[in-house]
Amino acid sequence: MRILNKTRLTSSPIIIIGMAGAVSLLYSFCTKPKSKPNVIMFVTDDLNDWVGPLGYKQTITPNLDKLSREGVTFSNAHAPGVYSAPSRTAIWTGLHASTTGCYGDHVFHYDYPDIVTLQMAFQQAGYNTYGAGKLYHHRSGYLDLRGWNEYYSRSQQVKDMAWEMNGYHMNDVPLPDPYPYSPYYTETDREGSSALHLEWGPIANEQEKDMVDTKRTKWACEIIQKEQEEPFFLAVGMYSPHYPNYAPQKYFDLYNRDSIQLPAYKEDDLDDLPEAIRKQMLGRSKQHQELEKYGALKDAVQGYLAAISYADSNLGLVLESLERSGKKDNTIIIFWSDQGFHHGEKGHWGKHTLWERTSHVPFIWAGKGIAKNQKVGTTVSLIDIYPTLAEICDLTTVDLLDGVSLASALKNPSMAKERNVLLPYIEENAYSIINMNWRYIHYADSTEELYNVKEDPNEWNNLAEHDKYRPIIHELQQSAPIIFAPEATDRKSLSLVIEGDGFYWKKKE
Repeated sequence: MRILNKTRLTSSPIIIIGMAGAVSLLYSFCTKPKSKPNVIMFVTDDLNDWVGPLGYKQTITPNLDKLSREGVTFSNAHAPGVYSAPSRTAIWTGLHASTTGCYGDHVFHYDYPDIVTLQMAFQQAGYNTYGAGKLYHHRSGYLDLRGWNEYYSRSQQVKDMAWEMNGYHMNDVPLPDPYPYSPYYTETDREGSSALHLEWGPIANEQEKDMVDTKRTKWACEIIQKEQEEPFFLAVGMYSPHYPNYAPQKYFDLYNRDSIQLPAYKEDDLDDLPEAIRKQMLGRSKQHQELEKYGALKDAVQGYLAAISYADSNLGLVLESLERSGKKDNTIIIFWSDQGFHHGEKGHWGKHTLWERTSHVPFIWAGKGIAKNQKVGTTVSLIDIYPTLAEICDLTTVDLLDGVSLASALKNPSMAKERNVLLPYIEENAYSIINMNWRYIHYADSTEELYNVKEDPNEWNNLAEHDKYRPIIHELQQSAPIIFAPEATDRKSLSLVIEGDGFYWKKKE
């Protein structure tokens, strides 16, 4: 059953407990804040596995490396969605798209206003809750404002746009000179507008203080330093390294453009794909061909690496602030990205796929009660964040979440257990099942892909058509949902109504 009432989202904390069909959650209040750890969640956007803790040697991320040494790095962690909207909805609700029907740009708090999201559960458990930046999908009307004691807004314009979290859709952000900067625009008749795809460029170093991620980080550091009687949950979301890849010049200067190593490409990589996805990817591969034409592949990768290093510098500010606050011994830090990003692999620049480059993400925990300098190679999903925090922070649940708690593995990594994890696609009955050895892909038209990721980490050889692999496919299929929820209400059928500093969605007449 769907409840299609109009739920107003405002910056004032609202607590909702109730039922919304099979996916409703119910949380009990908890009154033992003194013994609970603070939690800091540092979130990046479109960051794939190109980081040192996951064995990638090219990116310069000293603060991420430090965090990894101080905690547990899950080296085979995967996103629960193929782009921001469904992935972040799954993470914050603890429910896969196959449970909610939020496969794409769906507004979960319209269809399911009674779901208690993660920040709401923290607030109900006695935490002070603080948020900033891109935590939910960045477009207007997607941020769940319920359950926050305070959510940072750098300007009234942000609130007036129903909490648009992009940053590059507004006029108060520094831009490179010239703008646009990349040859994808300067060498063509494409015009610059906002949040450009395949756009990158340096920002003057003296303008770093004016960049949106810098402002959000500064606010987060102030929250960390604040004296509080209750434990706090702080989530700060970077927009970097999402396109456009803008970063201060000094981060571009960290990388010698001519020495950059491109990912491995295979000329006939698309030939063994099912016909529908092959045609789709052939169309997208024109972007890669255009970057090749302008000799811009290394420039594009340099922009991405610079944006990663910029995000890492903001992480460093948070870690430094925590050190100075005297709260480090009673704080847990979590680092994650909503999904990864292709840089020409399978001819694709972007995400939205069921392949490794989209799903594999950094996932690091450090702090109170967590083992130090450990790597866990068993397969996990970011859908596990909610149940893990529910156990560690005593966010008592009545109904089951879709993930599993990783609390025991964080305390004792040798207890980590291998399992199959689910990655739903952008439509019903389409998904990937992933483990340490295999990736099985099932599309809505019942076509398939299968990769032996141990022997073929680039996913170049689709084995699905070989009969000898049918038993493996059958075994992996057992981990798929038996029933996929019907698609949630189409975003296009809704109107966004802004009221003061809040908003709500209603059905179009």
